[in-house]
Amino acid sequence: MEISRILKPVLEEKMFKGKAIILVGARQVGKSTLFRRIAETSGKKVLNLNCDEPDVRALLANLSLPQMSMLLGNNEIIMIDEAQRVENIGLSAKRMIENFPDKQLMITGSSALNLRSNINEPLTGRKYEYKLYPISSKELIDSDGYLETNRLLDNRLIYGSYPEILTHPEDARELLSNLAGSYLYKDILELDSVRKPALLEKLLSALALQIGSEVSYNELAQLIGSDPKTIEKYVDLLEKCFVIYRLGGLSRNLRIELKKSKKIYFYDTGIRNAVLNNYMPLTSRNDCGALWENFFIMERIKRNSYLRINANYYFWRSRDQQEIDFIEESDGTMRIFEMKWNPRISKVKFPESFRNAYNVVEESVITPLNYLEYLA
Repeated sequence: MEISRILKPVLEEKMFKGKAIILVGARQVGKSTLFRRIAETSGKKVLNLNCDEPDVRALLANLSLPQMSMLLGNNEIIMIDEAQRVENIGLSAKRMIENFPDKQLMITGSSALNLRSNINEPLTGRKYEYKLYPISSKELIDSDGYLETNRLLDNRLIYGSYPEILTHPEDARELLSNLAGSYLYKDILELDSVRKPALLEKLLSALALQIGSEVSYNELAQLIGSDPKTIEKYVDLLEKCFVIYRLGGLSRNLRIELKKSKKIYFYDTGIRNAVLNNYMPLTSRNDCGALWENFFIMERIKRNSYLRINANYYFWRSRDQQEIDFIEESDGTMRIFEMKWNPRISKVKFPESFRNAYNVVEESVITPLNYLEYLA
């Protein structure tokens, strides 16, 4: 079974318009597969350059114009996979676009692409850029229907939503074990500034235990034997490679709000559980609430990203312990959400002080009984 991706028709509409199409996201979320499907249905001749191969990296980093012409040949679509591994790929891509405007350049990479390759400046005005996530609830509904998507909820909370996990559920543990190892963050490990892979793994385990809770870099540093600046740097790198997501605390005009607060979630709950090697069923777990919160927040972010809804995301907590799990700010309005794993808890009183201070247009309590209504 193959799950069709929401971005496929969007990207197809951008083909052959004189700009590179860049698709970023974590490894194994299906970037290359999506590009291949688009190329296959186009009927065009395709050149696939995999930058995980050392000779491809070396060639693309030092390519003269005559060499570029010979390399591209009569291919009409040029796919460059994991381009973050090539130094100065932005300049090479710019030269391809300028000198071969009849060809379509398609580039995949993690956000480390921007860390190492400085692709944004050379391709200013010459690219369409999109983000691909693990399979979204909307994509599952479109492929399998509402009922089957609902039935998969428990499985997705434990094993996540990576394409290969959903299409090969019998191998989920083995696949996750391989994915959650160094492969997922190999781009980080290859950066010169990251010299302690063991520390990175300790940090991931510590973060996995704290999803849904406010985190302190000072406390994390003490816990794993490091310093706050190193912790902050590693957290930043993990976020840029789509392993974790930082949710900041909203703090603007209320004296009672806590400032500089942050929570950290995983882009995929399966990766989080794999880091801890914890695949126990939900009936035997004590972290269902945190998993549920992590799951819905990331699903809502996926949904808005694919709908091209520009929103800012926060949580809120006051000094007197009033809280809001998730806040979506868009066009000057606020949508506020509370996540409750127990479906019997469907009524929540949102803090009056927050409602009086901000332009709240929607208040929702999200449970396993209604969550899909907010993700379609």
